[in-house]
Amino acid sequence: MTSTQSSKKPTTILPLSDAVQHALATSKRGVDELLIESEFAQKLARSEQSGKPLRIKLGLDPTAPDLHLGHTVVLNKMRQLQDLGHNVIFLIGDFTSMIGDPSGRNATRPPLTREQIEENAQTYFKQAALVLDASKTEIRYNSEWCDPLGARGMIQLSSKYTVARMMERDDFTKRFKAGTPISIHEFLYPLMQGYDSVALHSDLELGGTDQKFNLLVGRELQKDYGQEPQCILTMPLLEGLDGVEKMSKSKNNYIAITEPANTMFAKIMSISDTMMWRYYELLSFCSLEQIAIYKKAVSEGQNPRDIKVAIAQEIVTRFHDKKAADDALTDFVNRSKGGIPDDIPDLSLSGAPLGIAQLLKQANLCPSTSDAMRMVDQGGVRIDGAVISDKYLQVEAGKFVVQVGKRKFAKVTLTA
Repeated sequence: MTSTQSSKKPTTILPLSDAVQHALATSKRGVDELLIESEFAQKLARSEQSGKPLRIKLGLDPTAPDLHLGHTVVLNKMRQLQDLGHNVIFLIGDFTSMIGDPSGRNATRPPLTREQIEENAQTYFKQAALVLDASKTEIRYNSEWCDPLGARGMIQLSSKYTVARMMERDDFTKRFKAGTPISIHEFLYPLMQGYDSVALHSDLELGGTDQKFNLLVGRELQKDYGQEPQCILTMPLLEGLDGVEKMSKSKNNYIAITEPANTMFAKIMSISDTMMWRYYELLSFCSLEQIAIYKKAVSEGQNPRDIKVAIAQEIVTRFHDKKAADDALTDFVNRSKGGIPDDIPDLSLSGAPLGIAQLLKQANLCPSTSDAMRMVDQGGVRIDGAVISDKYLQVEAGKFVVQVGKRKFAKVTLTA
């Protein structure tokens, strides 16, 4: 690839047909920003006129092997664009993973080893394919064009961006002011991500709001390489079950897309009535018109729980199947009525008589004895349906069903 001084900028302004306006509205649903909207509208219009699909890119570094619903926000948008007839490119950043993305971080993130990258990448697309149409998805690895660059190419690429522009990044600025070290290799990350857009001739790149700077770098590099600059679509970061922090495994407020159907259903039902609409906007494939009907029904007195059931079933069906979603609803209703689900684990414990807090910990129903005592104090522990109020209770040998909260059950056989 060789650099040129001018980028290709179409000059003819095309009218926007009804189909293009529909595609634009679909693209904008739930987004944080679409840059530059007028440019993207023209890309859609030219695509319609020529019959040539747009090339839409999403890059993900395989930093962990499992995806949660927060990750699927941007995948859902990719699927919507895919359904509109465009080519979507699922880019696995095997090269950039070895650098470590500093986006949104106040410290250097350790780079991954080649073994870690390959292990994580094996499951990444398999899980993403639960959202995307795998048969219509182009899978690429950025080592294809990054490895051949070599030292000479890397130096030439580095010459295209200044330190001053790199320091415009909020996380770099904060770290610099705080005296936190910034390694030179971290400046390479946005350059390499931007170079991906050049290599793939990307028309649109998607990412989270924390990726905006990197996406803009790609746009600028494309201009330098004589390409029409890509447009940028950033998606919000989905709040987790607590309704405050972004969904994250480290915060234990997540819903993994590989979780059992019953667990997934119950977790969705646990979100607040207010947060429910956020999940509809970012996770549901319901039309905006249908969501408006739901909102009107709630405003007129319908129980929000009924509407929450609908999205819980939709999401469970997507990652499991319709029968699993129906069974999860039945299980949830039974639990709500105090019933016992069928699929609870059977555990054998010894040491009777055993303190209730120790029993709950050994049964993996509470992470610690102190947490177990707190649950007893709050009235959240039952044995065979009876509420336990004594946190120092010694449980005798026998067989019984233990329940903690609304969702945790175990059939326990306790021996001496």
